[in-house]
Amino acid sequence: MIDAAPSTRTVNAADTALLQGQVPTPAAPPPNAAPAAPVHLLPNAAAAPAQPQIQAPLPPGAPARIAVSLPTQLVDQLARIEDKASRIEDKYARSEALLTRVEDRIEAATARMNEAARQTDLAALRNEVRALAERTGRLPGLGALMLTALVTAVLTVALTLAAQRYNLQGLIPPR
Repeated sequence: MIDAAPSTRTVNAADTALLQGQVPTPAAPPPNAAPAAPVHLLPNAAAAPAQPQIQAPLPPGAPARIAVSLPTQLVDQLARIEDKASRIEDKYARSEALLTRVEDRIEAATARMNEAARQTDLAALRNEVRALAERTGRLPGLGALMLTALVTAVLTVALTLAAQRYNLQGLIPPR
């Protein structure tokens, strides 16, 4: 929400009296006081109805304030400005709430996409493991390897004996 400066929020009794068209009695200005600045009114200010003048009591020793009653047009304009400012604040709050909801939806969508990516990664990993299992499943098992080793040993011994018996020493490489 839009916050006003603290100095513009405080309204004392004299300011309230000014806004309600009440004029306190002027007291003598201090000797070093500057002359009051002229008050500029709208051209239609003379046509505004006069409001009753009520004096606000001043605390003793306080400088007197000189006030000018505001025409009703200025008061109405200030009220319209305040209404417009409150509508702008409401729109800002709604926009902020909408952006928060959009942010939440984006976070939820991101989480879903991350989960989908993880699922895709898991599916790819499962496919690779399945392919590796198929390749290793076609390899010979322990029984086939033992049988191959036994047959190889028996054939090696048989061929070595045959080479010695038939005097085929040239087939055996020298050491």
